[in-house]
Amino acid sequence: MKKTVKDIDVTGKRVIVRCDFNVPQDETGAITDDIRITSALPTINYLLDNGAKLILMSHLGRPKAGPEQKYSLAPVAKRLAELLGKEILFFPVNEVINEKVRKTASELQVGQVLLLENVRFRKEETKNEVAFSKELADLGDIFVNDAFGSAHRAHCSTAGISAFLPSVSGFLMEKEIKYLGTALENPERPFLAIMGGAKVNDKILVIESLLNIVDSLIIGGGMAYTFLAAKGYAVGTSLFESGMEDMARSLMEKAKNKGVRLLLPIDVIAAKEFKNETDFARYDADKIPMDRMGLDIGEKSILLFSEEIKRAKTIFWNGPMGVFEMPNFEAGTKTIAEALAESDAVTIIGGGDSAAAVREFGFSDKLSHVSTGGGASLEYLEGKILPGVGILLDK
Repeated sequence: MKKTVKDIDVTGKRVIVRCDFNVPQDETGAITDDIRITSALPTINYLLDNGAKLILMSHLGRPKAGPEQKYSLAPVAKRLAELLGKEILFFPVNEVINEKVRKTASELQVGQVLLLENVRFRKEETKNEVAFSKELADLGDIFVNDAFGSAHRAHCSTAGISAFLPSVSGFLMEKEIKYLGTALENPERPFLAIMGGAKVNDKILVIESLLNIVDSLIIGGGMAYTFLAAKGYAVGTSLFESGMEDMARSLMEKAKNKGVRLLLPIDVIAAKEFKNETDFARYDADKIPMDRMGLDIGEKSILLFSEEIKRAKTIFWNGPMGVFEMPNFEAGTKTIAEALAESDAVTIIGGGDSAAAVREFGFSDKLSHVSTGGGASLEYLEGKILPGVGILLDK
């Protein structure tokens, strides 16, 4: 168990909080989804209510050539001010920390909030260089990591800073660890994992890990076609990882040996082209025409998977069942999301596209936990110690 903000005295202290404000924006820079900002509010409000002076930091995007204006946290500062109903001190300086920022941090009053510019404007950030970690730490007295979505990165603002300050988790981090930790260590059974998305290669390690703890495993999305090909089925022009058939067969054999029920699509919606407005039809999974690509699971698969969901008591889902961004190929993902929402099981969505899907379809509030970190949640389930979690003080 890791210490949280409730386990440390924050009254009158300058508390540096690593948030995950890596929010999507449109071409004008307007924030299109503020879930990552609102998810940080419980921790922020708790600290303010308990007499802290706040210094918030985050990354946004992946600036490659040093500071880039399109990745400034200025829009985040504006949205945060609206949500909190108070002024957010923000200085859009390329070096992130300068004398003005240091002076402001040192003179912060109880209840004030300072937001730093995008920490990735400093190239030292992703290299976890000690000097920049020390610069960040010198601004405050306590470090709170509430950015689970970046916890698998050993960066200055997620891990390096902890060498200089007492470090605890925020409420969002605590919730992530609670749900994912329980799924790993003591899930209510039957435990079902649903894996989708594009590539098997990206998820081999997490599938292997899950086969040690789940009772059943559903594989859908683009990766399913590699498994279908491994069974000797023709998959047409579907997404398929040549050379991964042996690995897919190995995973299926491991599932069999461990008594894990592994389910693949038994029918698919296949189309002529990768676009919404194209000719498409339903085909059995072993009868996909050579000139068609699978873009969603079919009705028989939806029924099969839904029945498995009804039996489960714990469910982890990462990765859509099809190209849900296209209306003609959203049914599989939407129906699975709805089945989870109607389930009495503990339902955990492992971030990424599946989290985007449940929000788009309006099911987020009907699920036990929607993770804010796709990559982090998968690495956690692989059994890895995440740098941003490992550095936190133990209870």
